[in-house]
This record gives sequence, structure tokens and C-alpha cells, in this order.
Amino acid sequence: METQYRLPAECEPQDAIQLTWPNAATDWQPYLKDIVSTYIELVKAITKYERVIIASANAAETLSVLQSHLSQQAFDRVSVYQCNINDTWARDHGPITLVASDTTARNKILDFKFNGWGEKFRWEDDNTITRQLYDQAVFDCDWDANTDFVLEGGSIESDGMGTILTSSQCLLAPHRNQPLTKEDIEMQLQKRLCAKRILWVDHGNLRGDDTDGHIDTIVRMAPDNTLLYIACDDPQDEQYVDLKALENQLKTLRDADGRPYRLIPLPSPRPIYDDGDRLPATYANFVIINGAVIVPTYQQSDRDAAALSAIGQAFPDYDIIGIDACTVIRQHGSLHCLTMQLPKGSLK
Repeated sequence: METQYRLPAECEPQDAIQLTWPNAATDWQPYLKDIVSTYIELVKAITKYERVIIASANAAETLSVLQSHLSQQAFDRVSVYQCNINDTWARDHGPITLVASDTTARNKILDFKFNGWGEKFRWEDDNTITRQLYDQAVFDCDWDANTDFVLEGGSIESDGMGTILTSSQCLLAPHRNQPLTKEDIEMQLQKRLCAKRILWVDHGNLRGDDTDGHIDTIVRMAPDNTLLYIACDDPQDEQYVDLKALENQLKTLRDADGRPYRLIPLPSPRPIYDDGDRLPATYANFVIINGAVIVPTYQQSDRDAAALSAIGQAFPDYDIIGIDACTVIRQHGSLHCLTMQLPKGSLK
């Protein structure tokens, strides 16, 4: 019998989280010390629960930094690999991993094309990071090249049972997979991700978002038929109308059994600006690991607390950990964008 595969939910057991380490040759150069500090906090948090795999342009230097900041127990859970990189958004250049229904079969890595969110930024080295790690024998998975199709990990959410949630504003954006139509792309997603159905969201594009509306900044899937989504309670906010339309659309969505989703709103951070430009700060960009959820915070004590509480409702048996993402957001992403989970059975 042929092995069947599925795209697991992020809350399913993981072997590790992959990161790609910042350096002075990336856009992080003006505040490299601050972003490295954020990465160290992220590694400290993750290694309490699971391993961390790091792609680095200078592996020896990264190992030295980590060794000087981590406990021995945490350091022993980190592996660093030398890679050519352009930037550090592992969610979008990292591997998308299918798990096998047959426990004796290997997981399968799908290596989609990454092209800098529609050729906006340098991408050629980032597009090869998954292959570079694979060639260094990091993964214990079969290989499935999908480099004829552009797909970023931040643009899809899976419930682990065959439903994929995505956004039309991203997947239909220029310089991704034209001239494919929405119907063509849906068929490709079903085929490549072994999905049974695709749910499309048409609203929620945050100001300053370079990704054209990644779903992981807008709506996230959680256990027990739950969707967490960004809401806005300020009619004067320029994003209010679109986020209200998002909320109304989510009320119409149904799961595979025809049931409405349990909806939990997340607050919108008060607007954050850099050189006059609004940044796409969002609490939806949280990271789910084994037994914990790591939530971006923005030095807004009331909004941060409300977001941590809401996410705790969706993940009642998890530790909820806040990490300051004010430096990360300066490059128009947040914590989930920096990470890619490797499901259980993916590593040697």
C-alpha cells in the first residue's frame, strides 16, 4: 500500500525549531546587537522544551555567542550549520514537512521555491537553505523538490486533518505563481500538501506587511476547532474596516464537519512606527512548540497581557511565554516569521 501523508498542525509533537541566524551582511546590521539578543531569548525559551537547528553564515561565531549565553543543558540542545543566507525568515525559506501515516515510513520534506515574497528582496541563497541543510544530513526525511511552485510557510495554516487555511491576497499576489488562477493554485495546494480542502481568507492585510498578507499574521489555527484572529476595536484605526470584514468572514467559515469555528479575538497592538512608516505588529505571529506557546510582545503592557490571556484560552495546557518583538518588527516580521517547526520524526 502506498504511504499516505498529511501536513500536521503546528501544535503536534515536534523534533525541533529551525532558525536562521542574523549577521552584519543582512538587513539587521543597524541593530544587530539587539536582534541577536532577541534570538538568544528565543533559543533559551525553545530549548527548555525541544531542540533548535540553526542555519548560520558563520557557524563558529554563532556557536561561540550561544555558548557564552546559554546554560550547558540548553547549549546541548542546539545544532548550528554553515549555510549561505540572504536573510533570516526561516518560516518562509524553511522546509514544509509532511508526516507519514505509516509510522514505519519517513517524513517528507517539501522544498518549495522561495523568491523573496514576490521578488521584493534578495532571495537566491535563502531559496537553497533547506537543500543546504539536507545535504549536511540534518534531516531524516525523504526529499520532494517542489521548486517549480512558490510557497512560503507563513502563507498556510493546517489543522492536521486535511484543512489548509490561507489568504487570497498573498497567494494571488504578483510574481508568485502567475498565470495560475485561484482555482489552479487551490488544486496545487491540495495535491502538494495532501490536503482535502482549502479555506481562503480575503481580509486582514496589515499596513507595512511585505508578505502581501501572510495568514500567520492574521488568523491562526489552534486545537479544538479554534481560530485566533486579529481584531480592532478602534474605529479611527486605518485597519479597522478591513479587520471587521475579516471577523465577519471568519464567522461564515465551517470545519470539515460543517461546524462553525470557535473564534477568539486577539487585540491589535497600538500602532508602531519606524521612520514614519507603520509596522505590521501582530499578536497572531506566535510560535507553538512542545508544551508552550511563545508570543510576541510590544512593550504595551495592557495589550500584551490581553493577548497572552487570549492565547492562553486557546492553549490551556501550555506554558504561555512572552518575548519582546520590538526589534523584530522593525524588519516587518515577528517571532513566528523567524521560526520553522520540524515535526516529530524529522531529525536524525
